[in-house]
Amino acid sequence: MTIDAIRKLSDSRSDVRKELITALGLSTGAAVALGFSRFAYGLLLPPMRADLGWTYVEAGALNTANGAGYIVGALAAAWTAKRWGTARAFLAGFAVSVLVLLLTAASASFSVLIALRTVGGISTAVTFILGAGLVAAICPAQNPRRRGTLVGLYVAGVSIGLLLAGAVVPMVLQNGVQRWPAGWIVLGLMGAAALPVAWWAARGVPEPVGGSTAVLKIRELRQLAPTFLGYGLFGAGYVGYMTFIIALLQNQGGSSEQTIWFWFVLGLVSAVSTLLWGRVLGSFHGGRGPAVVFATAMLGALPVLVHPGPAAMFVSAILFGGSFLAGPTSITIVAQRQLPVAAWTAAISLLTVGFAFGQTVSPIVAGAISDATGSIAAGFWVSPVLLGMAACVNLLQRPPQPDVSVT
Repeated sequence: MTIDAIRKLSDSRSDVRKELITALGLSTGAAVALGFSRFAYGLLLPPMRADLGWTYVEAGALNTANGAGYIVGALAAAWTAKRWGTARAFLAGFAVSVLVLLLTAASASFSVLIALRTVGGISTAVTFILGAGLVAAICPAQNPRRRGTLVGLYVAGVSIGLLLAGAVVPMVLQNGVQRWPAGWIVLGLMGAAALPVAWWAARGVPEPVGGSTAVLKIRELRQLAPTFLGYGLFGAGYVGYMTFIIALLQNQGGSSEQTIWFWFVLGLVSAVSTLLWGRVLGSFHGGRGPAVVFATAMLGALPVLVHPGPAAMFVSAILFGGSFLAGPTSITIVAQRQLPVAAWTAAISLLTVGFAFGQTVSPIVAGAISDATGSIAAGFWVSPVLLGMAACVNLLQRPPQPDVSVT
């Protein structure tokens, strides 16, 4: 091997290492946006409901408000990136998300909490979408497997957030349900500690080559229609699970220790599997990647309904935890394959609008069913049904058609 070849190999390895470290730094945004702001609510919902005397509809309404804000943030993400730059808008969303976590501890008023969850939904959507856009900008377009790995690493940040929340929130709540504000404060402080890491990673990522568009063309919208609908159904199905799973397990007689271990397994499996999914999904074409992910999540939601008990609890944690965070990875890869680089951020924003709309509807519908029937399990059935529908719809997504020039 010549000296030039050795030098090129060394430079290539250095580039890969830098890309991995950058994606990992950006993943702190995913940890705050979803791991802390969205999913940790599942841990804090039971004590907040007990302390504040909420119904299941009211408990679900907070995540519905968060989902409504997420829609607004998803619609605004591409525009903010075009107006102020992707990195700057990403960091602004990150900072606001941390502030909302801290402020959530300051009031027991239902209306104030609704407002905060709405604002948090806006900021976390901007953070997560633009973080994915930044990761896409460091991914080499000619290597889908490598790109899938980096996107998977970014989304794995959500799992890290899950694990950290699962480690600290139960300890905070040991002294009683009235300690739920302290849980939000701890999450906010951890998010604040991660902000400098995100800043370091974001500042080194260039804007996508060719700039970015704020909206998609009609032809591009039609190309992504099945993925848009399927991702919306997936959002509805998975958020119902994450909102009410802890309450369901406790209702079924699960001990505090069992639910803590459930959350730990869910987070750990999701972290490992998300990295594996990133490479695997790079090999799928059309909508088959998301369809496989959504079907696996559906299977993960069924055990706790069909045969409640400790075994079903952990089978569910493994299957659902091993698939649900691959959803954003799978649709990001689809969008990148279907559309030119300049349209990626707008496409991810559009898909997230469908995703967020599903998240907005599902918690309050599941909560209403649970309140009406007197059974939380009845409302929980919404999740596997919608996840199964999502898998079927995404099979309609076709691979991109090559451009044919007439000469």
